[in-house]
Amino acid sequence: MHRAQPAQSHLGTEHEYSINDSIFRPLAISDRIIERINGRVEHEVAFGGIRVSKELQKHVLELIPASPGNLGRLEENLFSGLQELFRATKNEYQFLGLGMHPLLTLDQTTYWDHDEQDYYQAYDRLFGIKQHGWLNIQALQINIPYRDEQELVGMFNKIRSLMPYLVAVTASSPFVEGQVNSYMDSRLVYYRRNQSQIPQICRNVIPERLEGIRDYVEINRNIYRELKKQHAQILCHEWVNSRGEIVRFTRRCLEIKAIDEQECLHSDMAICAFIMALLRTDLELEDSESHLLAMLEDGMRRGVAAMRPELERLYALAVRNATREEQRYLPLIEKRIEQGSLAEIMVQRQKEEKEILPMLSQLAWCLKENIPYSAEPGRCG
Repeated sequence: MHRAQPAQSHLGTEHEYSINDSIFRPLAISDRIIERINGRVEHEVAFGGIRVSKELQKHVLELIPASPGNLGRLEENLFSGLQELFRATKNEYQFLGLGMHPLLTLDQTTYWDHDEQDYYQAYDRLFGIKQHGWLNIQALQINIPYRDEQELVGMFNKIRSLMPYLVAVTASSPFVEGQVNSYMDSRLVYYRRNQSQIPQICRNVIPERLEGIRDYVEINRNIYRELKKQHAQILCHEWVNSRGEIVRFTRRCLEIKAIDEQECLHSDMAICAFIMALLRTDLELEDSESHLLAMLEDGMRRGVAAMRPELERLYALAVRNATREEQRYLPLIEKRIEQGSLAEIMVQRQKEEKEILPMLSQLAWCLKENIPYSAEPGRCG
């Protein structure tokens, strides 16, 4: 049996934030902001001690740490860079996390129209990218290094089994075009069908169980074969695999893609701490595909409410296996399991206040100050 033990606590993360005006209308100006801070338009620039990158959707910027690190170092590095971004743009914009922009309509944004057009044109020809699954999704991507094949396979399979739980506790996209959706994680609803013409690419988010690296290599080869049939060879790269977890051989890491972006960096790091602590356990979960897909659907639809007792059990295991640093972050996970995912808190707040803009202002403040949003009086902290 492969035991999943993370190689080290040094992670890589990627954080996607929408650009907005004062009343949270999305602004498709990522190129203008990059030009402002860099002097010219490039798809990724070093700035404020971090890297600032474009995303496919032009109303989103991605923040990437300067290098992998432990949780505290990542949080400090990214928050410092974010503060510098606010200063450089003179606080003219509201930046917002979350798994989707809650108000965006598709006429309000477009896709990046500078370099890398060949890739986007291929995607558009195959799938039509003017849809929410392309132009309105924001993910927290977590890159976990592996040392060897055994570690890769063990961690991959454990993350696969944990995926429904992770999706439930991190759901943060309950609004679509200003309306409450029937799902707490609407991002994955769109994400899992945005390439439905070639279903092998996303495969309903849950990846296949691996016995070895060869299994994964064959999965990618099958995807590439389908792309070549559609004369889309340009997309035949490891990043085209869109399951909720993929292997990045070029970076020697596993990349988790299924998680909604949270409201602030501290919350993002708490999610990382939860995952890393669980990877140290010997926990064996039900991993049949039908069971995982059913749980994923329930977690997407209902969030924490779908599996609170199971999440409480996982949290207790995480606490026992966490490093001292991870234990500093885990209380936020405990609070989310108790109160509900960010999406559940947002829906309840909207029911109470009847308006969404005050809540979005609070969430933007949480990002700017790096303070988690709360269901308790005071809303943040």
